[in-house]
Amino acid sequence: MMDELTSAAELPDDGTDVALRPQRLSDFAGQPQSTEQLAVVLQAALQRGEPAPHLLFSGPPGLGKTTLAQIVAHEMGVGTAFKSTSAPSLEKPGDLVALLTSREPGDVLFIDEVHRLPRVLEEILYPAMEDFVVDIVIGDGPDAKSLRLPLPPFTLVAATTRSGLLSAPLLDRFGLELNFEFYDDDTLAGIIARSARLLGTDITDQAAAELGCRSRGTPRIANRLLRRVRDYAQVQGNGTIDAATLAGGLALFGIDSIGLDKISTRVLDVLTGTYAGRPLGLKTLATAVGESPDTIEDSVEPFLIRKGLIDRTPRGRTATTAAYTHLNRNPPVNHQLRIA
Repeated sequence: MMDELTSAAELPDDGTDVALRPQRLSDFAGQPQSTEQLAVVLQAALQRGEPAPHLLFSGPPGLGKTTLAQIVAHEMGVGTAFKSTSAPSLEKPGDLVALLTSREPGDVLFIDEVHRLPRVLEEILYPAMEDFVVDIVIGDGPDAKSLRLPLPPFTLVAATTRSGLLSAPLLDRFGLELNFEFYDDDTLAGIIARSARLLGTDITDQAAAELGCRSRGTPRIANRLLRRVRDYAQVQGNGTIDAATLAGGLALFGIDSIGLDKISTRVLDVLTGTYAGRPLGLKTLATAVGESPDTIEDSVEPFLIRKGLIDRTPRGRTATTAAYTHLNRNPPVNHQLRIA
């Protein structure tokens, strides 16, 4: 299974995730272009006394899409009316209709993984988003009747890791799309320092910077690693996270010098070992490391590609020279490898 420490998927935790999340746009670190655009749009809506336009947040998991959706509700003054759900949990038209008809004026409805919404439910959203009405069918067969119910003006905030899977009609109904990017190391170090303060944990600047470098550009991973290193510092040290304590904690939990976890290392091991120099298809690679293709494609590959450790080609995945160097292996003879 995917290593939970460095998976960007949202997992049940010890309750500190909520406490670490910023509540206001001014406290949200990173994504400067997106937050600047959002600030203008929200302020304009407030000045006009209108709900915010429907918003689409796209990008890899763990970058703050859910947090920013909650911030939208707080900035619009409806923080307590924030309702969150995910597309896979909406199976029947009645599920979505019940959500929509229970909204109050100005409410913010957040739908995660919106690209997985069934098409029949997606069609219910079209009039709801555009005209604030929902059409329901009562009865069956020739006696069936269509009933149009008005909805209070609301804001739909949707998140997706695969915006290319959304239909054009649904995309057209969002007033603003924000694309989330991976965070730089300095921003992550600042997030880690802030989280440590909220957790009541002392961390040196050097340790925060080093942890930021190993957090795969993802705040969720940074906070998760911080909590585990905090445990290590409490049990094995004096409670303060310094460079030495950080190194010991990350080694214990299987995080290497550049942030690779066990699953990422297994991927590189397959590409540089058994299949050295040969392109490998996604399904074959997933089978070789014992993970699902979706996990490899969504949670493992993006970081390895950004670090210049693998190439994704039409023929399959191959390791770069940097991957062989990182694992202290020699590249295969007479094989063209990209130098990262």
